Amino acid sequence: MNLIRALVLGVIQGATEFLPVSSSGHLVLVPWLLRWQSPGVAFSAVVHWGTALAVIVYFWQDWVSLVGAGLRSVRDMGSSHGNPGPDAAELSRRSLAWLIVLGTVPGVLAGYFLDDFFERMFSRPVAAAVFLLVTAALLVVSERLGCRERELKELGWVDALIVGIGQALAIFPGISRSGSTIAAGLMQGMRREPAARFSFLLATPIILGAGLLKVIELGQMGALSVQAPMLMVGFATAAVVGFGCIHFLLQYLQRRRLYPFAVYCVLFSMFSLLVSVVR
Repeated sequence: MNLIRALVLGVIQGATEFLPVSSSGHLVLVPWLLRWQSPGVAFSAVVHWGTALAVIVYFWQDWVSLVGAGLRSVRDMGSSHGNPGPDAAELSRRSLAWLIVLGTVPGVLAGYFLDDFFERMFSRPVAAAVFLLVTAALLVVSERLGCRERELKELGWVDALIVGIGQALAIFPGISRSGSTIAAGLMQGMRREPAARFSFLLATPIILGAGLLKVIELGQMGALSVQAPMLMVGFATAAVVGFGCIHFLLQYLQRRRLYPFAVYCVLFSMFSLLVSVVR
């Protein structure tokens, strides 16, 4: 891979990580369609790390509040009961912090037990194209059946676990992480914008963890210095483009539906499958 390709793939990652069209599917299909060498899971993990940075920067106030609330809740577990309890706002922040932890568990388990399978799937463009159709179906069904009445503060542990299972499904390239988690949130009755916000917050820990493991793995193989320029270009590009796409999608979902993204997934899937038949 050269720097130009790393730049292009970084832009694709930043644009498609938060738009519900599957960044992993695009990182499989675009190089295949252009007859480029596959960027590999390590590059994918590092550019995902760039989009995680975009989430942290965009929601930095939320993260400061959530991390502080989570630490205070741990501290209070061992304190005496004579202290005055937290107010309603603090309880809401603590609850959300622990819901993010709970929602992360299914994705961590899927990544741990299916890591080798996930890497093999990255070499199967046809499978990625088919899974894009799954993403489209999830978006359409959630728009048709979701009641879209609940706010983020009304989220419960069952809701968080279901959204977390949606995130775990995105281990398959072609199933959009943001698409599956937003769809799961809509199916639990959440409004679109709060569902997207929770989706983005939930993604951060697992993306950071996956990226860190791949960077450590590259370092142990002695390949980090060789790939460092491409990784840095992809990382920086994905972070900048991802930041803009977070803002765009949150604004978009306040008034509009997910159907255009479902149509895009179907069209891109059909085009990719047609190319595979012709080849």
